[in-house]
Amino acid sequence: MTSINTNNAAMAALQTLRGINQGLQTTQSHVSSGYRVGKAADNAAYWSIATTMRSDNKALSAVSDALGLGAAKVDTAYSAMDSAIDVVGDIKAKLVAATENGVDKAKVQEEISQLQQQLLSIAQSASFSGENWVAGADGTKNVVASFVRDGSNAVSVVMTDYVLDDGSAGNVLFGMSNGAVETSTGILGTSNGATGSVYAMDITNFTLGQIQTALTNVESALKSMTSAGAALGSISKRIELQENFVSALSDSIDSGIGRLVDADMEEESSKLSALQTQQQLAVQSLSIANSSSQTILSLFRG
Repeated sequence: MTSINTNNAAMAALQTLRGINQGLQTTQSHVSSGYRVGKAADNAAYWSIATTMRSDNKALSAVSDALGLGAAKVDTAYSAMDSAIDVVGDIKAKLVAATENGVDKAKVQEEISQLQQQLLSIAQSASFSGENWVAGADGTKNVVASFVRDGSNAVSVVMTDYVLDDGSAGNVLFGMSNGAVETSTGILGTSNGATGSVYAMDITNFTLGQIQTALTNVESALKSMTSAGAALGSISKRIELQENFVSALSDSIDSGIGRLVDADMEEESSKLSALQTQQQLAVQSLSIANSSSQTILSLFRG
């Protein structure tokens, strides 16, 4: 039955056209944004996961920056310790030379004094961003290592610690007091019996036995400095490994987020073409359905 009050065919065609237009709008949004889940209404679970992981990735980016700063601090300390080891090695060579008969110990001491001042200069200069890891009082230095989200979704920042020890067998060249280098503590500043400290040692009037003792003390200092340098090198290597891991982890998170929310552009392109064709057909169908009322009018013409 055909009615001029109710055009069922037109209503059905219009409903179909509305559905197609809605699908077309959604597909066009996917194509323009590149996301199939761009807001919570698209898929609440995936949107929530992606939003959380994006925030974690921002935290990882901050960790990467902090690791760079930490690496600079450690590298500065290592360079200073390495340079100080070379200087103390030179002092050791001067002491060996002073054991020869007829050597003017006063002249040798002049050279040693210059080397001692160089050690102090190295310790004072080994500061990065206000932190000095080769001249300092007992305490703990640390650098950011990683950002962690555990199985219960609790978040935390993990630190790498480096404990300063200003004893004679510790890991700093000199101690620190009231912001100034304290030359009576640390590996080079701590007094070693009759020969004094490596920094304050004066061999001008030393006997051969005292020079031998001074050599022993210098060798002990070199051992402590080498141990400290090895520890700094280990931390530097760990930071390097962590930097590489954070970079790889960030890329993995980006990839995982993409799998959840990114649109498949080949699929969306195909869908867009199909929906545009369906839209044209639906418009044509609606036009045909609306023309049926004109057909009824012809029945009343004589």
